[in-house]
Amino acid sequence: MLEELPSVFIIGPMGAGKTTVGRLLAKQLGRDFVDSDWYIEAQTGADIAWIFAKEGEAGFRERETKAIDELTQRKQIVLATGGGAVLSAENRDFLQQRGVVVYLNAPVDVQMARTAKDKSRPLLQQPNPRKILQDLYSVRDPLYREIAHIVMPTGHTYPRHMVNQLIHKLESFLLPEAVDIDQQSS
Repeated sequence: MLEELPSVFIIGPMGAGKTTVGRLLAKQLGRDFVDSDWYIEAQTGADIAWIFAKEGEAGFRERETKAIDELTQRKQIVLATGGGAVLSAENRDFLQQRGVVVYLNAPVDVQMARTAKDKSRPLLQQPNPRKILQDLYSVRDPLYREIAHIVMPTGHTYPRHMVNQLIHKLESFLLPEAVDIDQQSS
């Protein structure tokens, strides 16, 4: 039944587990996995931090929109986006209209724990990363929810268990008449 499932696009804040869950889900579904940030790095030959430093966030977001457009046109992939991909209305449209969007909702405490030692995240190289994460969450959470077909809380279970729960929700997504309304929004 899951072979009928369109591409799955995983969105959420940094540290939510998009890459980990995406890789595991792709393996379970027998699909290719793509991380949009890695794709951008491969296309440019530079890492995200360098792009931010040289082109600023606006330059990076331009590259990101091009990548999201290209990647969401691929058939039956699992795609993990960067946390800020939803800032662009164009990206939100590409994601929502071309596949099933899964929002991994990670509370700020979970994000802090998972990103505390990560020096590769340009937006967190500030004196108060918790405030940055809280501010980003307050702006982005409504955008994630706006386009999500499925919302999955993260930080409370092992990734493999979470993928099993997600597969169940994706199966239910294919049978809308059997889906409890709370199942799609929780």
